[in-house]
This record gives sequence, structure tokens and C-alpha cells, in this order.
Amino acid sequence: MTAIAPWMQRLGMLHPIIQAPMAGTSTPELAAAVSHAGGLGSLGLGAHSVEQAHADILRTRELTQAPFNVNLFCHRNAHADPERDAAWLEYLAPEFARFGARPPRRLENIYPSAVGNGPLQGMILQLRPAVVSFHFGLPEQPFIDALRRAGCLTMACATSLDEALHIEQAGIDVVIAQGMEAGGHRGVFEPEHDQFMGTLGLVQLLVRHTQLPVVAAGGIMDGTGIAAALQLGACGVQMGTAFVLCPESAASPAYRATLQSPRSMHTQLTSAISGRPARGLSSRLHTLGQRYGQALPDYPRAYDAAKALHRVASASDCHDYAPFWAGQGAPLARALPAAELMHTLCQELYAAQKNSAR
Repeated sequence: MTAIAPWMQRLGMLHPIIQAPMAGTSTPELAAAVSHAGGLGSLGLGAHSVEQAHADILRTRELTQAPFNVNLFCHRNAHADPERDAAWLEYLAPEFARFGARPPRRLENIYPSAVGNGPLQGMILQLRPAVVSFHFGLPEQPFIDALRRAGCLTMACATSLDEALHIEQAGIDVVIAQGMEAGGHRGVFEPEHDQFMGTLGLVQLLVRHTQLPVVAAGGIMDGTGIAAALQLGACGVQMGTAFVLCPESAASPAYRATLQSPRSMHTQLTSAISGRPARGLSSRLHTLGQRYGQALPDYPRAYDAAKALHRVASASDCHDYAPFWAGQGAPLARALPAAELMHTLCQELYAAQKNSAR
């Protein structure tokens, strides 16, 4: 009963489901399983070196001949502010001391942006993945144009109509409407201008005011949610939290256990973990961020501190500082193999559409 959009047909997709490119959680095995099941699997390459990204793309191609998506971070370059960095590290020092450790002496830009990144862009153009998507903004126009000439379909995340119009003007093929319900980092271009729109309202705005195919993202966990997004005019959905518990994901045992505990009922947005707003299961870092009265280090410099703190804490089997990203639908997550989850989602979708047609 579900009409497949032309761009999905071009990719050979059978179902309007995209597995979100969750950096640190998505894997070649997960992406391949979703694509093989008729959806679109994704690799989150934002935290990878060029060499790691290259290896993951080749590994995914070994596992499936189906198209898949590779996602790039396009954040603005971090501003190194020694005083701001030092103040945040000093604030976190008592947390490190709980585990007999000291904070790092300085913070680093641990995740390079794809913007102006010649080696990364060159590798992507050499391998020509079927789909390339962007988060936190867009790369330079010449790179976008080169991807189109190479035959790559392009997608980009928008959290507002203004961002979607910018994406459309740049010649991107598909816009992902990310509502504030979504887990992980918000794709907002400029965090200080975030409008915090919900998924349903954002989808309707973009469907009405752009010519691009719209993919809904945020809080969608089952076939009924997919059907609702399609009813509002989206051509498909992007789902992240729903796939975290799949055995093919890289989620740690602690992440999986927490996502299946009562804590899954409580998610919050915070910039205290990475320096950019992101939604995850409430943790001690969320609380520390709320109490901090100064400007945080830029993304991803703040993330360097959070990762160091998580490392020393987890060595003592404490996961109070873990970045367990999850959307507001987290309690609905199911621990199923990716292929089985895809089959279940499709059954639920078609049942929901059949019921609504009565």
C-alpha cells in the first residue's frame, strides 16, 4: 500500500525506512542488514578518520551489494578558547577525582569537519557511495556539485524551514526533517538559532514550503509512527533509537541495559556532553551542565572532556557520564536483529495503513 518515492526506487529500496547514521553506534553490519532488507542502511562517519571511514565503506560493500548511506559532519570549525576550556575542565575536576583521576591538560578538536576537508572529500568521491548525507550544515558547493556529477544521491538534515530552504537552494536531493524528539545530536546549522521544532510540525512545514522529498526523523519507533509521518506528506522516515538494540549495532552492554531500564523514560537535550545540543538518556553530565553558569567549550572540544571522564568512570564500572543517545521514543525500543526489526516495522506499517483505509 505504500508508494515508494522515485529517489527510493532509484536506489532499489522496497520500504520507506532509513536507519539513522549514528556515529559510534551504526556499523557496516547494521547498515548492510537494513539495506539488504529493503531499507536504506547508513554509516555514521563523523567520528572516523579518513582511513576508518574508507575501511567501513569497503567492509559494508563486502556485506551487501545494496546501496547504503554515508553521513558526514559539517560543523563549523571549533574556536579554541583556552580560558573557556580551562574553566570547564576545572569545573569537571571533582568528577575526575571521584575515580582518582585528573582531567586532561587541554582539549582537542577530536572530530574534523567535512567542510574544507580535502582528504575526506577526495576519498568519498573516489569510492562514490550511492548516498551521501550531511549533518550540522552543508559542505562547500563545489563538493556537493562533484557528488552529483559522480552519481551520488545527497541528503541533508534540517531542523527548521530556513535550513531546508538553504538545503534546497544548494541542490541537495532529499531533506531530513529532524524534530526535537530525535536522539543524538541535533543537526541544527547554528545552535544559537535553534527553533526546537517537533517532528510533525516540521514535516508539514517542509512538505508545504519546499519542493524536496521530505524524510521524517524524531520519535518514530514503530509502523504506526511511520504511517503517521507518511500521512503528513513525508516520503519516508529515518529511525535511530529503534535500531540501537539490534545485535548488529555497536552499542555497549551498559548502553543496551540502560535503554531497556526505567531510565529510558527520561531523555534530555544538553550541550554539556559535546558542546552541541544532543538528546540522550539523562545522566550526571546533564545535571552538571544545567548547573554550569558559563559558556561551554565549542563542539567537539567539550566532547573531548566528556569522553575522558566517561573513560575513567567506566573503568570503575560507572556509567554516570556515558553519552547514551536516545530519542523520546526510547521506551519503545526492541531488541531484535535488524532484518527481523525491518520485517516487523513493515508489517506494522501495512497494518496501520490498512486500518486507516477502512
